[in-house]
Amino acid sequence: MISSIRLNITNTPIYKNMLSSAHSAQQKALNLLPNKAFSGEKMIKAMDYLGKNFSSDKQRLALGVTALVTQPIIDAHNRDVDEKTRKVSVARTIAKIIAGTFTGFFIRYGCIKAIKAFSQIPAKGIKKYKTIFTPQGVKDNTTDAFEQYRNAMGTIVALGVMVFTNFLIDVPLTKFLTNVFVKNQEDKK
Repeated sequence: MISSIRLNITNTPIYKNMLSSAHSAQQKALNLLPNKAFSGEKMIKAMDYLGKNFSSDKQRLALGVTALVTQPIIDAHNRDVDEKTRKVSVARTIAKIIAGTFTGFFIRYGCIKAIKAFSQIPAKGIKKYKTIFTPQGVKDNTTDAFEQYRNAMGTIVALGVMVFTNFLIDVPLTKFLTNVFVKNQEDKK
């Protein structure tokens, strides 16, 4: 029944026109972006280095640092709210960034390390459980593709873990840190 309703909606002229307009707007936005091909030995080496060495744990850390530098300033200059609300907002923003970055980084880092530990190449002396995440037919664990597989699989496992840690760690840690920062501000008065 639901699929027939969906089929009826997607076949209407209004839906098709809206979809066409949306695609047209997306294409216009993409056309505004410059087409740039990276050239030069240094640029290519830098991009290659970042691609190989900046896995999701390091990316989360970089995002957290950037957020910590920018977002509290935005909250501190919000003139649409009173001074006390602004201070609490800054404290909560800082607490959320610290809690999210802390748990996000360490969970991703731990999951990537765990995948590396449990994706060994099957060989004599390697226990079976240490090959649980090793794809079939892999003979060499030093290739770039295998390293990227480990990073990607670690990130996927981490995303599953973080569904639970957002409630078990992030929320209580954010609340605790917010209270500490607000109390610290009140003590300075």
